[in-house]
Amino acid sequence: MSSPTIAALRLASASPRRRELLASIGLSVEVAPADIDESRLNDEPPAQFVSRLAREKAEAGHRDDGLVTLGADTLVVCDDQVFGKPIDAADARRMLEALSGRAHRVLSAVAVVGPRGVTECRVATTVHLREIGESEIVAYWATGEPADKAAGYAIQGRAAIFVERLEGSYSAVVGLPLHETAELLSAQGVSLWPR
Repeated sequence: MSSPTIAALRLASASPRRRELLASIGLSVEVAPADIDESRLNDEPPAQFVSRLAREKAEAGHRDDGLVTLGADTLVVCDDQVFGKPIDAADARRMLEALSGRAHRVLSAVAVVGPRGVTECRVATTVHLREIGESEIVAYWATGEPADKAAGYAIQGRAAIFVERLEGSYSAVVGLPLHETAELLSAQGVSLWPR
């Protein structure tokens, strides 16, 4: 009989993609989504906004039980406009039409609360999408995949065919920059190579 898995850290997020990314580097997590107000402040620059949300999630999810807590957030930005999750098919269409044939930035922020206090980072990745036809947008929405994704697309899913190239971190676009996250976790004492 195998012994129960002990969580390496607490993930203050309900995102299955973040949980899967952490599992891909061998980390088990306790999922404990943080309930915070995710509204953008007046005139708050996107980079500050995404960093603030990651930090507030990590701080809200942290408990005094010795478990390191990770909070993260990802934003899609084009022409200084933040693209959140689409509210319906028309909203997803608007977003994908705006991004079609253009480059946009994906900002991913990570904050970790542990014995060294709060440590954090932010990663910017540029994604270049090819021209996306109207019928493709309609068909893509029908798959159900874009409904809960920032800017209405999932780079790790069927929308991969829209991506010409990217400059930066692929995993950050999915939802968590693994290289930078691993460094933050190591600095907080989380073992990435358990024995």
